[in-house]
Amino acid sequence: MSNITLPTPNSPLKIGTRGSPLALAQAYETRARLSKAFDLPEEAFEIVVIQTTGDRVLDRPLKDIGGKGLFTREIEEDMLSGKIDIAVHSMKDMPVLQPEGLLLDTYLPREDVRDAFVSPHHSGLADLPEGAVVGCSSLRRRAQLANRRPDVQLVEFRGNVQTRMKKLNDGVAVATFLAMAGLNRLGMDDVPKTAISEDDMLPAVAQGAIGIERRANDSRAAAMLEAIHDIPTGQRLAVERSYLAALDGSCETPIAGLAILNGGTVDFRGEILRPDGSEIIVDAESGAIEDGAEIGRAVAARMRASAPDDFFSWLTA
Repeated sequence: MSNITLPTPNSPLKIGTRGSPLALAQAYETRARLSKAFDLPEEAFEIVVIQTTGDRVLDRPLKDIGGKGLFTREIEEDMLSGKIDIAVHSMKDMPVLQPEGLLLDTYLPREDVRDAFVSPHHSGLADLPEGAVVGCSSLRRRAQLANRRPDVQLVEFRGNVQTRMKKLNDGVAVATFLAMAGLNRLGMDDVPKTAISEDDMLPAVAQGAIGIERRANDSRAAAMLEAIHDIPTGQRLAVERSYLAALDGSCETPIAGLAILNGGTVDFRGEILRPDGSEIIVDAESGAIEDGAEIGRAVAARMRASAPDDFFSWLTA
């Protein structure tokens, strides 16, 4: 590490992030880990808030305004131009391909991967009365809910955690779903929630993981981020994101997937649904951790091969 110049309060490393409370919490965690790893004051790192299109446009589903890249485009443009040095992302929001010149190869230790059923009135899906109104913006959760409870009415529910909780309290819906990871990182212990087993609602690919993106030619950022990279999280995401890439996953695709490490092996399960929840395809495979990416691709290939001819017609070409 002696061959790199560490940041100082007068010349800080600039950390780009979205401005929501959860995004900021993730940026603060990144700053704290870097500060501890290099024994630097927090002032040696500057948090730079960047508003993205996905944050500005809240009245339409993501698939109608461009998908996952809407949460990253402006941040990545600022990194390529040198306005920021690294960027902190929720990995479940990240496209599987990065712009030329950028790398995403650092992950912090993964949080709880499960979805949370959130309601001040009901304790879980089975407790919902017939025809209950549920707020949800995620296509995956909407399809899974429609598959398990086709009687439930779904309404669009975008916005950060605080916005969604306000909608719930205002009676727009009787329940919603949030990620347990986000609630934990925000310390929102007072939210009326029940964690949903992965067996009952398989989570989004990379849910609960924080990724840190950098310029490919930035040797200082590469060396510093290597010190805080969590190898087990990287091994799990290698499986999940190769599976997602093989399915051409985007915000228009109800896709779920979860890799779990078990000694020297990795167990992976994937799930794809029709957007209306009327049909579901599930597959799984276990193997050596070093074969993780191939396991993800193999599961995706079998899913494609076993699906009806029209099943993937809604996937992005």
